[in-house]
Amino acid sequence: MNKQDKKSDHGHSHGSATHSLLPSDPALRVKAIETILLDKGLVDPAALDALIDTFQNKIGPKNGAAAVAKAWTDPEFKAWLLKDASAALASLGFSGMQGENMVAVENTAEIHNMVVCTLCSCYPWPVLGLPPSWYKSNAYRSRAVIEPRAVLAEFGVTLPEETEIRVWDSTAEIRYLVLPIQPEETKGKSEAELAEFVPRDAMIGTAL
Repeated sequence: MNKQDKKSDHGHSHGSATHSLLPSDPALRVKAIETILLDKGLVDPAALDALIDTFQNKIGPKNGAAAVAKAWTDPEFKAWLLKDASAALASLGFSGMQGENMVAVENTAEIHNMVVCTLCSCYPWPVLGLPPSWYKSNAYRSRAVIEPRAVLAEFGVTLPEETEIRVWDSTAEIRYLVLPIQPEETKGKSEAELAEFVPRDAMIGTAL
């Protein structure tokens, strides 16, 4: 693999409780409560899955899509987003736990960015909702850094050999939002129309 295909500018803090190999105490308690409720038939698993799907794929990613759409239509906001993503996103009301310190990285014809958390699943909840299951998988966490082109190909993304791939390692301190390239066919659309067009995976870097 070419060295340009691997770049991680922010390392993990191995001592951080957030990166513990075991879930945190609150996470363990939540899992225990969930198990009890399911065992007693007090919670419908299908309803629970539907609720998780809503936050993972519908509500959460809409925030990030709105920010991307604004950046595509407002050059001043785009410059602000790339300079100080935390402040720019907060101006839209997208801030809070798991998204305190944000960095936006822009895809271009020469550079494609993708995000991973190599030790756990740090993820910008305020702008992307809950992390997808594949983002938390051992396979993605290890292979995204080692063979990013192969991983992207499995997501259906094939890039020219000359395109540099930068892999950003999300941590408890810093989380990332990928600003995708705006497709030519969407030029001229309104901000609201564009927000409906931006897929979640494009903001992680595993889609275009």
